Amino acid sequence: MSGEGRRRTLRVLVVDDSAASRDELARMLHGGDGLVVAGTAADGEQGLAEALRLAPDVVVLDLQMPRMDGFTFLRLLMARRPTPVVVLSSQSRRADVFKALELGALDFVARPERGGLAPVREELLEKCATVRALRIQNLSAGARALDARELEPGRVAVVGASTGGPSALQRLLAALPGELPLAVLVAQHMPERFTGAFAERLARGSHFSVVEAVDGDLVVAGRALVAPGGHHLELARGADGVLRAAVLPPGAPGPGARHCPSIDRLFRSAARVLGPRACAALLTGMGTDGRDGMAAVKAAGGLTLAESEETAVVYGMPQAAAETGAVDALLGLDALTARLVEFARDARAP
Repeated sequence: MSGEGRRRTLRVLVVDDSAASRDELARMLHGGDGLVVAGTAADGEQGLAEALRLAPDVVVLDLQMPRMDGFTFLRLLMARRPTPVVVLSSQSRRADVFKALELGALDFVARPERGGLAPVREELLEKCATVRALRIQNLSAGARALDARELEPGRVAVVGASTGGPSALQRLLAALPGELPLAVLVAQHMPERFTGAFAERLARGSHFSVVEAVDGDLVVAGRALVAPGGHHLELARGADGVLRAAVLPPGAPGPGARHCPSIDRLFRSAARVLGPRACAALLTGMGTDGRDGMAAVKAAGGLTLAESEETAVVYGMPQAAAETGAVDALLGLDALTARLVEFARDARAP
């Protein structure tokens, strides 16, 4: 390769949820060692869209971000458009670095524990510049070796809860291993303006990335989406064929529902879109929401679970579903979670 080829300009995409860090990184990288900043993004989902649109030569990536974390970003990027990624990670989260490398990151730089990023400027420039010597076909080959199910989860769990649900959901999500090929969608009866904080609380105790759902959110392994209060949450396939969340207003066309979010609507959408790849889990709560949706999942060949009277704070919803004969198993919360993990890991996924 000629000297001119080795010194070609490299276009960088910066993905970091901190506006201050994005600005500092852009100043450090732009013009350094033949680099130009082609764009920035504030979270993994925006970063993925920008990576596909801009086709950068290298991505500088923060791992801990809202909406879509760096690990999910890496899985999707390497499946769709393998691109060299240099990770910025705190020294206190060394395990995260190795996970990122396993998912296809090229290299990493340890983020200083205090102060700005100036102390690592030269190291960051050097690692971005190594892309000029990279055999991109080898990076692509490694990315192709990633399990294709990391793009779309092998299984999806739709979970409904009402009274007593916040504690039950916290316990369930905390027990799910982060590497499961499983996505989770949650309909918890809760008013508007509370579900965002609720999702953040769930995320603090979970290995999954847990966020309040936004219309069009990607449904991917290791991610849990919580229905916004006052809106319905459903599963859908976009025009691009990708599995996404649909967030709908209370009056959106569809079967009538007493509650918003409606557990029935979430369950029915899972039956319609995923069939036997769906598991419907109905937890504690009063009333009958989820009963008809559970029957739809059962008819579509999916797994149906309900929390037993042994652990349910209010046994109303699980009991109503069980009385229809559409529940495969009535289980205490811990046993229900274990069955869900078994379902996700089942190698016989259709």
